Amino acid sequence: MTPHTEPPAENLLTRPVNQETKRLFVAATRMNDGKTTTCLGLFEALRGYFPRIGFIKPVGQRYVKVGGNIVDEDSFLCDQIYDVQVPIESMSPVNIAGNFTREYLDDPDRHRAQIVDRICRAFDRVSWERDFTLIEGTGHAGVGSVFDHSNATVARLLGAKVILVAQGGIGRPVDEIALNKALFDLEGVQVVGAVLNKVHPEKIPMITDYAGRGLQKLGVPLLGVLPVQNMLSAPNLSQVAAEINGRWINAREEGVNQRILRVVIGAMTAKGIIDHLLPGTLVITPGDRDDVLLAAAASSATAEQQGLSGIVLTSDILPHPKILELLASTRIPVVAAREDSYEIASKINNMTVKTQPQDQDKIPVIKKMIQDHVNLDRLLEAF
Repeated sequence: MTPHTEPPAENLLTRPVNQETKRLFVAATRMNDGKTTTCLGLFEALRGYFPRIGFIKPVGQRYVKVGGNIVDEDSFLCDQIYDVQVPIESMSPVNIAGNFTREYLDDPDRHRAQIVDRICRAFDRVSWERDFTLIEGTGHAGVGSVFDHSNATVARLLGAKVILVAQGGIGRPVDEIALNKALFDLEGVQVVGAVLNKVHPEKIPMITDYAGRGLQKLGVPLLGVLPVQNMLSAPNLSQVAAEINGRWINAREEGVNQRILRVVIGAMTAKGIIDHLLPGTLVITPGDRDDVLLAAAASSATAEQQGLSGIVLTSDILPHPKILELLASTRIPVVAAREDSYEIASKINNMTVKTQPQDQDKIPVIKKMIQDHVNLDRLLEAF
């Protein structure tokens, strides 16, 4: 790679970036299709082919503060998992926060040049002495168009090839991929494949066949079909507590990060609920349902391994102090919340659960899923 030199301002929109490093841009057809999950798995899988891999998310919308820098949360996640060994600010050069869009539209010419230069400098940095750079986009191909930096534009700017991630199915994902591909085609960017996500295992052969045929008509190879993994979208009690603005009554260190695989509302009798008190279950109940709470405590006492994922006490009703004392002697974490059981259950059901650095149980599942279900050899033929 040649050293960076400052280009004239009028050439910023066409300035070249390092062309030695292979680069792949991962976009999705819409939000929450599995783009970040795919990137995390691809990073590990590509290390089997390329010893030195860089990562960048040029434009981010969800961010965290790291060492005084505001960085995209997915860049932070990748760095925490893989120790990418480049400055974290270079992995996340542009973050769309606050009044960004309005400020851009007030003076687009000045801001456009700054954004291009920031992205190109960051890409040069993360790709320095790397064999391959993985680029994560932000949503579908058109996201960012309002400030002249759609995913398609950024992919063209960085000279990257693209794969598209869509939810499983036949008609809808093929239609959505066709729509997104049209914008990449307009920018002269090659879409080299697609990955379909969240498919029930028994449907994978059928989806692979028919969606593969539909994509072939578009000239887009189907690189893989990923099975649905319920635990990847399952929150833990810490995430639920934050979502419902709950307060901890009984925080058990070994339990607050356990996956919640099912939710039971304690509206039935203890006799009716006892068969539902299985490992991975969250019980939602008012604090005055002594029978339900005693049944939960009893199930924990008889379980050989971790039992319930937790209890949420609703409507700001706390149990009798003796029952609180009994719950404190169990391994069940307990959270109290102001809203009623229905409102709490609805909030949990509508949660969007993103992988976080502390989700160590998810990472091996993601790595294996991509390794087993994405055809890396076929992808790399494009390079």
